[in-house]
Amino acid sequence: MTIVEEHRTEIRVQDTVYRIEVAAREGSGAAGEDRWVTVTVGGAGPQEEPVAEGRIDIDAEAVPALATVLSDTLMAFAGRSNGRNGRRRSADRPAHQGSPWSDELDAELESRWLAGESVEEIARRFERTPGGIRARLPRVGCDPERRGAYLPIPPSQREVVKELG
Repeated sequence: MTIVEEHRTEIRVQDTVYRIEVAAREGSGAAGEDRWVTVTVGGAGPQEEPVAEGRIDIDAEAVPALATVLSDTLMAFAGRSNGRNGRRRSADRPAHQGSPWSDELDAELESRWLAGESVEEIARRFERTPGGIRARLPRVGCDPERRGAYLPIPPSQREVVKELG
């Protein structure tokens, strides 16, 4: 068999070093046939004790499916869901973080801000992060730096009063 492509990665996570080597090789079949990928994994802790070791040989056509299955399975085993979009999310994040805003929610946000509620109080009420509330306030015309206040009208949008002479 002939190696046609090879990648090596070394990653340090705290005191542990992980090494991953991936080699694509062609077998003895006709050109382009019988192509395999070998993945070799190793890891050593702070005292050089092994924490990961293994090798898997995969038919090249099965790599995409197996990569997804392995990723999802390992994330589930570690107590985290990969969620298919690859993003890791904290289990204790606010329920509506990242959710779209409706006109009704915008109106309530504006009303609560003008009534003098704090960013933290509003964030708890809407089940969003304080940063998300601060970012949304200007979109409803409120000044995130001055509780209970609207943003000033920018000079470019103020009416120009010309004196007639």
